[in-house]
Amino acid sequence: MPSSTMGLTGALVTALTLTLSGCSMDTTAPGSARGEAASDAKGSFGPADCRKAKCIALTFDAGPGKDTPRLLDILKEKKVHATFFLLGKHHVVKYPEVVRRIADEGHEVANHTWTHKVLTDQKPDAIRAELEKTQLAIEKITGKQPTLMRPPQGRTDDTVSDISKDLGLSQVLWSATAKDYSTNDSALIEKRILDQAGKDGIILLHDIYKGTVPAVPGIIDALQKDGYTFVTVPELMAPAVPEPGTIYRP
Repeated sequence: MPSSTMGLTGALVTALTLTLSGCSMDTTAPGSARGEAASDAKGSFGPADCRKAKCIALTFDAGPGKDTPRLLDILKEKKVHATFFLLGKHHVVKYPEVVRRIADEGHEVANHTWTHKVLTDQKPDAIRAELEKTQLAIEKITGKQPTLMRPPQGRTDDTVSDISKDLGLSQVLWSATAKDYSTNDSALIEKRILDQAGKDGIILLHDIYKGTVPAVPGIIDALQKDGYTFVTVPELMAPAVPEPGTIYRP
């Protein structure tokens, strides 16, 4: 069963991993964002006020894919909203109806670049293109551009932050990952997430891998039993509103 100790351990491991992978910049925790919110902050609350409740955000990267409709069915049944960081080329453009459904069912639609290039390896014009193409593709389908993005591999720097700010995008990292790209074992994916879960955590999964979607019901049930409320990333920060260019990480 998840515990605050396990969550802290998972967050520390993730922080170390991200630092080693190139993200050693200053980050803002969701709790810090809430605490620093102005009295007239306009962030929208979800099913709970995360200043008081034990909240956690479920996020999915690199879709939509063929299994995303099944995932949406599960989330609808469980009455849970998630945040979807979508890839533009071969995903958003291939599954426009799924993108529309994600938005229509109350999930947060976010940007995960056009082709999943590591942004810190790109020149400024290429970074902008990776983000802007996805912004426009999503807007064409949903009528709204995302306000959140997740850099591939969590790699970001000052240039990425400046361009993200210019495009109105906050950067969102994570505290719990199943590394589901390396296994199709749904039970193992579930265990890895439960071992790392903690208050104000952000869970990273991928709805494009075979073992991931079958693991989601067990993850939701176990965490809800342990007192967690699932929220989207913006709801996790409410009443604060995510600031463009800022890097958020539990």
